[in-house]
Amino acid sequence: MQIEHHDLHQEFPDFKDAIDTLKAGNALFAKLYASYNRLTGKVEDLEEHDMPVADFTIEDMKKQRVKLKDDLYHMLLAYRAGQQAAR
Repeated sequence: MQIEHHDLHQEFPDFKDAIDTLKAGNALFAKLYASYNRLTGKVEDLEEHDMPVADFTIEDMKKQRVKLKDDLYHMLLAYRAGQQAAR
């Protein structure tokens, strides 16, 4: 089975520098980023090894991942807006 990887740097290539900056300097972003990566790893592992798991379990995990990704994206947008305002 072909597994689609969801690394945040690949998901948001225009924000690579912002991701690295926020990971290092924003505790909340770093926490959410770590949670996103942990959850993504679990989902990808389940899919890659075709492990038996209830459909609602993996769907719930994917919904949690989307929520984390959305939160991270909004933090990235706010960071970018702050950078532009500082110019």
